[in-house]
Amino acid sequence: MVTDQHICPFGLKSRDLLGREGYEVDDHELKTRSETDAFMAEHGVKTTPQTFIGGERIGGYQDLLRYFGKEVADPKTTSYQPVIAVFAIAALIALAASWSAFGTLATVRAGEWFIAISMCILAMLKLRDLDSFSNMFLGYDLLAQRWVRYAYIYPFGEAAAGILMIAGALLWVAIPVALVIGSIGAVSVFKAVYIDRRELKCACVGGDSNVPLGFVSLTENLMMVAMAVWMLLK
Repeated sequence: MVTDQHICPFGLKSRDLLGREGYEVDDHELKTRSETDAFMAEHGVKTTPQTFIGGERIGGYQDLLRYFGKEVADPKTTSYQPVIAVFAIAALIALAASWSAFGTLATVRAGEWFIAISMCILAMLKLRDLDSFSNMFLGYDLLAQRWVRYAYIYPFGEAAAGILMIAGALLWVAIPVALVIGSIGAVSVFKAVYIDRRELKCACVGGDSNVPLGFVSLTENLMMVAMAVWMLLK
């Protein structure tokens, strides 16, 4: 489907996949809504694109993936990909900053920046949809269950602490904030997962994640506590 208002991404993906699999593609673009409706009615389908190979209808993009024996992602499947992306990018930014500031990668400041930058990125992901985050967060955080507004404050506190730690400024604010929210978070996660044995989704990367509550969220909170203690001792 290719109109002035919409270009179907799955059509482009199907065409690309067929090309990579060595097929010559005879592409029929549907230029209007009426053409699309007529096509779907003719073939008894509810979506486009539809791929035909040798006169046989294979189906949509996901059907084409299955036809070639490729994995079809399930949007509800547990995935650590968002967390891996956050920590990998935070680490690279910290190393880049260390190289720029000190001319070397292996510095204590790089380690500090890694934790602080991770906090900022995680906070940003929560703040994309604060209501969605709060809904998931309220499922396990002990303070938020008693004081609901805390679910809305938490991401701002995490972001503020991370930013101040990167700057090395107002640490008398950043340290207690990180220590308090990190400690409460760690206790809440530990109780929900390891004592109550509840199977929940982690709100650490926002309210729309499929990351299971457990080690990742516990690590996030313990990192905040460790950073706060380190800077306090420092």
